[in-house]
Amino acid sequence: MEFIKSVWKNKRLIWQLGKNDFKNRFANTSLGAIWGFLQPFIFMLTYAIVFQFILKTGSSGNNPYAVWFFPGMAMWQWINDAIMSSSNSIRTYSYLVKKVVFNVDAIPVISIVSSSFVGVFLIIIAIGICIVYRYVPNVLLVFYTIFATFCFIIAMTRFTSAITTIVPDFSNLLGISMQLFFWFTPVIWNLAMLEGHNTITKIMQCMPFTYLVTSFRECFIDENIVFANHGLYTIVFWVITIILFLWGNSIFKRTKKDFADVL
Repeated sequence: MEFIKSVWKNKRLIWQLGKNDFKNRFANTSLGAIWGFLQPFIFMLTYAIVFQFILKTGSSGNNPYAVWFFPGMAMWQWINDAIMSSSNSIRTYSYLVKKVVFNVDAIPVISIVSSSFVGVFLIIIAIGICIVYRYVPNVLLVFYTIFATFCFIIAMTRFTSAITTIVPDFSNLLGISMQLFFWFTPVIWNLAMLEGHNTITKIMQCMPFTYLVTSFRECFIDENIVFANHGLYTIVFWVITIILFLWGNSIFKRTKKDFADVL
C-alpha cells in the first residue's frame, strides 16, 4: 500500500522531524521539553485528586483508584493529543507540501511520533504507579494495546488531517468532538455505572475510544475487554479501524492534490 511504503521509505526523516517537533513545542521556555512531560502529568494528578478525594466518585470498584484511573487517563491523553496534533500537521508542515519534494502521506505520522513521546511517558508512569500497588501488568496485553492505539490513531487521522487541511474550521469541530468523546468514554467514570442498561453498555463497549482506554486499564486488573464474549469487542474494534482507514485513505488520496493550493 502506498501509505505504508511512504512511511517506511521516510522512516528516518519522520523520526527526526517527530523529535524536532516535540522539542520545538517548548523551544522558548527555560525547562524546554520537560514541560511536555510535566503538564500532562500534573493534569492527570489533579483529576485523580479531585475525583478520588473531593467528589469521591467511587468509580474504581474494588480496585485502588490510582490503579483504575491513571492507565485510562494516560491512554486518553495520548490518543487525544495525537489526533489533534496530527489533524493539523499538514498545515503545520506546509513547507514540506509547497517547497520540498516530500510525500504528504507521511506528514501526519510526524505528529503522531511527536505526541508519542509524552504518550509513552504517561504509560510508563501509569505502569509504575500500578506496580507500586502490586498490580503487575500483562506485558503482552500492554504491547497489543499500544499497537492497537497506533493503528487507530493512524486510521482516524488519515481522514481528519485531510479534511482539516481543506476546511480549517473542521479543527474546531474536531476539538469539540474530542471533548464530548472524553466525557462519553469511561475515562473518569466506570462502565459499571450503566448497570441495567445493557444496550447502552454494549454500544459504549463497541466505541474504539472505550475499547482502547478499557484495554489498557484492564492490563492491570482481572477483567479483560479484549477477549470478552469470545473477542466480540476486539473484532468490532478492528472492523471499525480498518473501515475508517480505508475511508480516510480514499479521502486523503482524492484531496491531497489540492493541499498546496489551500495552504
